[in-house]
Amino acid sequence: MFTGLIREMAKVESFSNNILTLKANYKPKIGDSVAVNGACLTVIKISNNSFSVELSPESTSLLALENYKNEVHIEPAMQMGDRFEGHIVQGHIDCVGTINKIEKSGNSKDFYIEVPKKFLKYMIDKGSVAIDGVSLTINEVLDNSFRLTIIPHTIENTLFKTYKVGSRINIETDMFARYIYNMFKKDDKNSLSWGEVDKIMSRY
Repeated sequence: MFTGLIREMAKVESFSNNILTLKANYKPKIGDSVAVNGACLTVIKISNNSFSVELSPESTSLLALENYKNEVHIEPAMQMGDRFEGHIVQGHIDCVGTINKIEKSGNSKDFYIEVPKKFLKYMIDKGSVAIDGVSLTINEVLDNSFRLTIIPHTIENTLFKTYKVGSRINIETDMFARYIYNMFKKDDKNSLSWGEVDKIMSRY
């Protein structure tokens, strides 16, 4: 379990044969879970100033692997008693999204991210989403994309400073949205709207 608050930017030393080796200030133990660009991976080796994690074929088929170079986001798994911020993130990537527009918005920037339509049902205005492991708030859900407003601090201290139109990114939708949708859906043609879910939840 993670929060979507990035611990640090780790340097990629190597990525070969599904083994990713990172140089970081963070010192994990063998077997620890670490989210790397939002994907929960297991530490399999530790060296003096680096550690290695292994990616399964399932992981490599789902992730935007082109971003596993130079620098990556890392976040260690939460421990009991940790301060909870961000939102609950599992480290299970749902899909890869593509940035299709970036616009200046006052002191910030709006990023428009296109995702496969089947994942939009888990997104609502002012809901949560994790982008390459970064916990963010959705400002607007559109027909085939959603809009995020990113403040300068986040841009300067994450991979957002490197993203361009056409960049692909790892997406994890909100865990609670997924569970609620699947609990209350009827079938593909008659699934509940979020408005109907709100009415049901208000009865309890």
